[in-house]
Amino acid sequence: QVQLVESGGGLVQPGGSLRVSCAASGSIFRINAMGWYRQAPGKERELVARISSDGSTSYADSVKGRFTISRDNAKNTVYLQMNSLKPEDTAVYYCKAQIMRTSSDYLGAYWGQGTQVTVSS
Repeated sequence: QVQLVESGGGLVQPGGSLRVSCAASGSIFRINAMGWYRQAPGKERELVARISSDGSTSYADSVKGRFTISRDNAKNTVYLQMNSLKPEDTAVYYCKAQIMRTSSDYLGAYWGQGTQVTVSS
């Protein structure tokens, strides 16, 4: 019914930048909150950044001032611009979206498949 597809991950040197994208498709009337999470090896998945339907944002303390989340509602897409990357940012990054099938019918929260971001020299 709904698919989230991430793209843009890869290998970058410390101090570099990378932008990841997540496009949603399928039976979508509207997307409420969207977010980016990450999971490093041996660690739990953690929230990195979140953006609500009205554009308000919140960030994990570890990425404040370095990462920026944004969205394009016409394209059902959320972005994460990552600057001043550090080795500790290395993880699989996942997007999550809260999908409305109609104006009153909440379909549920969907996850993307993840994209690897590796920060290393």
